[in-house]
Amino acid sequence: MAALSGSGCNPLSDSRRIVIKIGSALLIDTDTGQIRTAWLDSLSRDIRDLARAGKDVILVSSGAVALGRERLGLTGNCLTLSEKQACAAAGQALLTQAYERALSQHNIVTAQALLTLDDTENRRRWLNARETLGTLLSVSAVPIINENDTVATDEIRYGDNDRLAARTAQMVGADRLILLSDIDGLYNTDPRTSPDAVHIAKVSALPDEIMAMAGQANSSAHVGSGGMATKLVAADIAMKAGCHMCIMDGNASAPLSRLQSGATATWFIPSQAPRDARRQWISGSLKPKGDLVIDTGATVALSHGKSLLAIGVTDVSGSFNKGDAVRIINMNGNEIARGLVNYGSESARKIKRRNSSDIVSILGFTNGPTLVHRDNLVMHEGNP
Repeated sequence: MAALSGSGCNPLSDSRRIVIKIGSALLIDTDTGQIRTAWLDSLSRDIRDLARAGKDVILVSSGAVALGRERLGLTGNCLTLSEKQACAAAGQALLTQAYERALSQHNIVTAQALLTLDDTENRRRWLNARETLGTLLSVSAVPIINENDTVATDEIRYGDNDRLAARTAQMVGADRLILLSDIDGLYNTDPRTSPDAVHIAKVSALPDEIMAMAGQANSSAHVGSGGMATKLVAADIAMKAGCHMCIMDGNASAPLSRLQSGATATWFIPSQAPRDARRQWISGSLKPKGDLVIDTGATVALSHGKSLLAIGVTDVSGSFNKGDAVRIINMNGNEIARGLVNYGSESARKIKRRNSSDIVSILGFTNGPTLVHRDNLVMHEGNP
């Protein structure tokens, strides 16, 4: 069996970038429909401590729809899509205000980001979102992400924030994803109905026997939308991205401090680090849409871990958009790398052999000084 026994592992102390998913059932009091202020304050203190320790923190928070339905009086059993969108619109402001109030007490700047499925599946939007989140983290802000329910349709929405959190962790290269839930991890059977249920502390692979342990959704009927099944889908995404994922019961105060102190949880352990997983995705999973031929100077620069600048590109072929994968070819005609471009093929042809400082005057806009950033570039064997 892929599940391994033992205590919790991979605490946050040895992490660099952490995505924390907060479920509606934790954030919203089911009796009053209001924010659990004391609990959120305790979480904010945990986040403050992580920030002081030099960790990047991103929150993926549910709660907008739950707050909105209380605000609008739509407290029935089932909401139509348009009613959900209306509730999200009415509740999102309250959700943002709650986080701003809680985190500003610790001089932490918050930033709201609303994403849809298309934003994390379309490479151009994915790259734009990644750059935005990276910029926010670079200035020590804490992005607070939620699905953009006011515009997403059934066909282009996640429907739960477990998978959105996993896609976010993949996008930003996080090494830890913490799902704060109303259960303390994965069991071999439903612990609510089986007194002999066994807690699984560590999982290193997700075969069918593990996926079958998910059972049915167990969140509060009118608050959460996920269950263990969506969490295992999230685990699959995270592990493939090289990110350790944890499921823990977040109901009590200071959940992250409790996790650090050894609280019961299930950890999902990937076989590789986020950077290695990303390199494999770029080099092996994406079909190149074009070629960039580079000069000797650029070849040397790439071999030393530098980004590819337009001035080093001698020729551009193919038709591609920003975020597409391209091959990088040296003067001998050999493919030495692959990467995700910051400019489409038409723009790349206009700025090749030109200095980065000339990009705005040539194109009238800029996507940054690099044609392919080193974080989005993978050198082939023999070209580290």
